[in-house]
Amino acid sequence: MIIEQVIEDKSNFKEDRYSEKPIRSIIKSISWRAVGTIDTIVISWLITGEVDTALSIGGIELVTKMLLYFFHERVWNSIKWGRK
Repeated sequence: MIIEQVIEDKSNFKEDRYSEKPIRSIIKSISWRAVGTIDTIVISWLITGEVDTALSIGGIELVTKMLLYFFHERVWNSIKWGRK
């Protein structure tokens, strides 16, 4: 059911008709990743005891999870389920 709605909706990333604009998803992605990356760096540092390793893990995680979150948001904006 949800998959069919995603496939049927042929909208692009410019703007979804009844939801947020892509720029909003980008800003939300950046702010959320800042919080998440700080968390990852702290946890990595506590586990490894090495700041360099923690920063490396946090840097990689920052980029990959920001991209994943952006596309996750865009897909959910195209799903009508749960909206009024």
